[in-house]
Amino acid sequence: MSPRRSYDQYCSAARALDAVGDRWTLLIVRELLGGPRRYTDLHADLPGVSTDVLASRLKDMERDGLTTRRRLPPPGAAYVYELTGRGRELLPVLQALGAWGASALGERRPTDAVRAHWFALPLLRGLEGEGLVEVRLDEGEFHVWLGAGDGPVYGDGGAPEEPDARLVLDTETCEAVSRGTLTLLDAVRAGRIEVTGEGTLAKVLREG
Repeated sequence: MSPRRSYDQYCSAARALDAVGDRWTLLIVRELLGGPRRYTDLHADLPGVSTDVLASRLKDMERDGLTTRRRLPPPGAAYVYELTGRGRELLPVLQALGAWGASALGERRPTDAVRAHWFALPLLRGLEGEGLVEVRLDEGEFHVWLGAGDGPVYGDGGAPEEPDARLVLDTETCEAVSRGTLTLLDAVRAGRIEVTGEGTLAKVLREG
């Protein structure tokens, strides 16, 4: 385990950066907001990170109380990493960073990797209320929980139960929402997002 590095400044921002300022740390948090993940899953969804760096960051995050590691019962018998309560408190930090960085997205570059669930947090910023929303993009499906409490904020694939709303949108619309050049409600009004479902969330979006 690498020695703790510190800015040695009596400042809460500096203390926070002592824990999450290393490269990849907050992106690991982004992935773990979707629930427990195996090391191989994390590595697959963090293209560009080396195995050594990922292992080191996970050890540092466990030491700093941001994550825990546990072994799944048979037949899984694999270790998974998950956020602690303190780690989950980084959700609004990531949301604020995402909002601040939205204008820097621009058009997707040929070298840019993409995963469908990376759009979960930007879409979550445009949704209000509580409930389960299933989202279908060109890149795949994911679902998000509004008012998730202690559970995962999002997950890959279709919703595990009947969702309160289903959203279908193309890549161009999703990228515009992520960049902040188009709001979720405006996209619905313009017919660029198809909303189905009988839950309160679906009705609010259709009537918004």
